[in-house]
Amino acid sequence: MGMRQTPVMAGVAAVFLAALPSSGQDLKRADPSPVATGAPVSADQTQLSKATEAFVRQLFGWGPNIQVKLGPFAPSAAADFYTVPIEISFNEQKETGEVYVSKDGKTLLRGDLYDMSADPFAANRAKIHLERSPSKGPTDARVTVVEFADFECPHCRELWEALTTLAGKYPQVRVVYKDFPLTQIHPWANTAALGGRCAFQQSPQAFWKVHDAIFENQDLISPENVWDKLVQFATAAGLNSDTFKACLSAPDAQRDVDASRAEGVALGVNSTPTVYINGRPVVGGDVTTLSQYIDFELAAPKR
Repeated sequence: MGMRQTPVMAGVAAVFLAALPSSGQDLKRADPSPVATGAPVSADQTQLSKATEAFVRQLFGWGPNIQVKLGPFAPSAAADFYTVPIEISFNEQKETGEVYVSKDGKTLLRGDLYDMSADPFAANRAKIHLERSPSKGPTDARVTVVEFADFECPHCRELWEALTTLAGKYPQVRVVYKDFPLTQIHPWANTAALGGRCAFQQSPQAFWKVHDAIFENQDLISPENVWDKLVQFATAAGLNSDTFKACLSAPDAQRDVDASRAEGVALGVNSTPTVYINGRPVVGGDVTTLSQYIDFELAAPKR
């Protein structure tokens, strides 16, 4: 479940069909310059940036109270278009995404632009690191389901139920769990993520017992009792409670959680649950959609 947005920010999502917006981050003051610093900016790009900002402000009704930052302009899969990142800030919220602008300044495209000669999900797979993450299923599976989740997220519990249902149907599929705690709206999510990591460090098999216990008891966990609940779950899973407690306070588990979340941010994850099926993104835990994509990948030629 992502961060609740104001109506103004919710309307912004229409612009960012080409990339999942980055939500739930701290507000950062937008750079007033029209194009981000870095490579030298031509006079034509400066003018194109101003024209693009004026157009999107008109298109979406973004007044002067909304900060808009464009750039840097970058090549796109279409030779006649630039990829143009857009960042907007309003009321301590920030959204990011991208559009495509023709080099002659006459056309703006929203949505995804693909190189039809390449695998559309190869870039996602390259950003996903399967090592050092809890997983179950064959390591040489033809289909790998990577889940970015938050233990406090109600929709993640629904996905857990869906994946539990699908496990019997697809024993040949590998499932990998990634932490993506939304700490701005879920006060005990990060602590639960640490508990999962500490269980994994002691026993990769025990991780899934603790993982299941957290989701089973999600309604009973609070910021006040999360520590005790995690120790209870770890002990029931056969883990050494003293080692587990020490791990919860040590920096290693937090580094692992932070690395997992950073991986999700690099992919464009902004809400939970977000799933990647052989690199194909799926937001939410709809069983029918998950089954459709798993069946498709099982039938597809091996990459």
